[in-house]
This record gives sequence, C-alpha cells and structure tokens, in this order.
Amino acid sequence: MNWVLLMPTLLVMAGPTGAPSPLAHTFSIVARDSATGELGVAVQSHYFSVGPVVPWAEAGVGAVATQSLVLVDYGPRGLELMRSGMSAQQALDSLVKADDHSEGRQVAMVDAKGRVAVHTGAKCIADAGNQTGNQYSVQANLMANPKVWPAMAAAYEKAQGDLAERMLQALEAGQKAGGDIRGKQSAAILVVRAQSTGKPWKDWVYNLRVEDSEEPIKELRRLVRLQHAYNLNTQGDDFLAEKKMPEAMKAYEEAYKLAPEVVELKFWAALSMYTNGRESDAMPLFREVFSRERLWSDLIPRLAKVGLFPDDPKKIEEVQRQRPRSRMDRGK
Repeated sequence: MNWVLLMPTLLVMAGPTGAPSPLAHTFSIVARDSATGELGVAVQSHYFSVGPVVPWAEAGVGAVATQSLVLVDYGPRGLELMRSGMSAQQALDSLVKADDHSEGRQVAMVDAKGRVAVHTGAKCIADAGNQTGNQYSVQANLMANPKVWPAMAAAYEKAQGDLAERMLQALEAGQKAGGDIRGKQSAAILVVRAQSTGKPWKDWVYNLRVEDSEEPIKELRRLVRLQHAYNLNTQGDDFLAEKKMPEAMKAYEEAYKLAPEVVELKFWAALSMYTNGRESDAMPLFREVFSRERLWSDLIPRLAKVGLFPDDPKKIEEVQRQRPRSRMDRGK
C-alpha cells in the first residue's frame, strides 16, 4: 500500500502519481431529471472549497461525484468514458479497476440515460454508505450516523420542483439527519442541460459554490434562488429577441419577484421593455429602481452612447425624469 504523510499523525492514501489525495469527506447526490434530462450534482462537506473537487457534470453526458480520499481523476475521466459511449457502470468499473487505492474512494455516476453507478470503498471512513434510486444516487462518508444517506434518498424522492430544488432538499435532509461528523463548511451545486450546445458555459443551469460558511446549504439555497432569477431575466431577453412580448414580460416579472432585493434585475427588465416599444410598461419599473437606488438613472446616457439605449436627448430625459428629485434638483 502506498501511503504518504500529509500532516503530523495523519496518513492519507496517495493517488497514482504519489501525490496525496484531498480529504473530501462529505455527502452528495448525483441525479438526472427524467422530465427535462438535466444532470446534476450537489454536495456539502466540512472541507474548504469542496466545489472544485467533488462535482463534475457535462451536458448530454453525465454527472460524477468523487469524494472520500479523493482521486479527482474520476470526475473528468468518468465524463470522458461516458462521452465515448460507456454507461455509468462501465465507466466506473473501468476506473475502479485501474485504481490501486480504490478501497479509499467513494464515487457515484449517472449517465445521460439515467443509469447510475456507485462505489463505496471498504476503507472509506465510517459512517459511510450509499443508496441508489430511479436516476439518482446519494452517498456519504465520515458521517455522524448511518441515517444520513437514507434520509437524503427519502427527501429526494418526495421533493417537488426542478432538479436543483430536489437536490437541495436532499442535502438539507442529510444535514438534519446528522451530516458530516465534523460539522459544516462548504457546499456546491452543478446542473447542466440535457443536450450540449458545444459551449460548456452555455450548458450550465447552475454552477455555484459556497467556499466557507457557517451555514453552507442555506447560503447555497440563496445563491440558487438568485441564479434562477437571473436565468429568468435572460429568458425574458431571449423572448424579446423572438418578438414574444407576453412571454418576455412574464419572465421578467417572475425574475424580479423571485429576487426583489436585486434592483439590477428590474433595471435591465425596464431597459429591455423601453427599447422594445413598451415604454409605458417600463416607466413604473424605472421609477421603482431610481427611488431605491438613484445612481441607476446615471447609466441611461452612458448606455445611449454605446447603442444600448436610444441616443435621443428627449428619451434620455424622459427616463431620467422618473428618478425622485433631490434637494439639489429642487433648488434649480
């Protein structure tokens, strides 16, 4: 067995190059949404910045969680093998067979067809285990008790909403059941679309990380809400480009209702409405934005100079008049 000293009195299993493996003891879920085909991973751990280590996903290919005494290679290599045509089980079997230290790994995979595979090595630190269901797998190691992963599975199966929401509920259930015996520190969620566009950055539905927090799942849920709002705002812009005004208005409204604290969402919605012939709909939003944060009105002439607003002094003035008058304005 090849072991290396990571810190005084702590030995960890080495990877194939002899470098120590990250100690990402954690609980996670990999899943495919049967309705949309989206693929995702969600994870929480008492480990700083778990996001770059555990979750991996690629649109139209699959999702991977690699944890415990982590060999990060399982993530990109697992996706590569599934992309080549292997099922999740075939890809995982191939990687476990080639790993001299697989007894310390915990890895789960789901492919684009919803087939799942999971490996919990015999030397994963207790309490450790996994449970699979229809197009998902939950897995955990170094937990406070063996109730964590069954609680995650039960919560996921009962949950309603999109894939991100259901995976968040699984994490919350795992934490409520005891979670990581060491406590909480970081979390991450990665959700990709069913089909690849060939541009990975366009395929992310959610790609969010909480690096260090006393309540990582709560913070991750907040970030998911904000990302959902921004996704709706982008959807509104897309509808406008397609001349689907009612659909655009609905998307914008849902966006700023979902995140009412984000003034920017209302500002860009108002701008898109105004520049697409819906000036009367835009004005109330401009007034609300400017009343909360007056500085946004100063952007109008700047945007006009770069073609994002009509370069018309009358229109610029019309919009800027929606801001509340300051003492300086009243003195003029």
